[in-house]
Amino acid sequence: MTNHDMWAYEKEARQNGYNAVAGIDEAGRGPLAGPVVAASVILPDIFTVSGIDDSKKVSPKKREKLFDEIQQHAIAVGVGIVEPAEIDRINILQASLLAMAISVQNLDSPPDFLMIDGTFLISFDLPQKAIPKGDSLSISIAAASIVAKVTRDRIMKEYAKAYPEFDFAKHKGYPTKAHRQAIRKHGVCPIHRQSFKGVKEYCR
Repeated sequence: MTNHDMWAYEKEARQNGYNAVAGIDEAGRGPLAGPVVAASVILPDIFTVSGIDDSKKVSPKKREKLFDEIQQHAIAVGVGIVEPAEIDRINILQASLLAMAISVQNLDSPPDFLMIDGTFLISFDLPQKAIPKGDSLSISIAAASIVAKVTRDRIMKEYAKAYPEFDFAKHKGYPTKAHRQAIRKHGVCPIHRQSFKGVKEYCR
């Protein structure tokens, strides 16, 4: 995928008269613990940061570097966080969409068009387009995926200090073998998602 291809959706939106196109993505739908985090990113027409791609295809060290460069060069970056208790209350899909909407609200500069990774639109009164696999197809969504992933990883590293027995810094709350063993041994902690399989059977 060339960098030119990654701008195709942004160019199409601008040709349709939109000037502030926000790419939106989330991180953390699959983990058994921790929040779901979404990010919205509005990039300028001239954006020279290279190497931006779906966060899952970028090494942790490179993600950290790109995170700083995106923060520095983007027109606006917004983050939305929905905590585990709310995930349990409304389900992970609705929590992901809510985090995305919050991230748009938290943009310093208002967008006029939203491009969302996945197949669902969000509850926001703006023109929007859902793009399956958008984090591999749109530079703005890819940038948002990096911001969301790095933000969530940093949160989980902080939680690792509070709950060292779960080693959240290593697996970030995902259902690894080590994480499942820790739940079996120690039970659940306050940031576990009690509605998730692999957690709820250990809840008192």
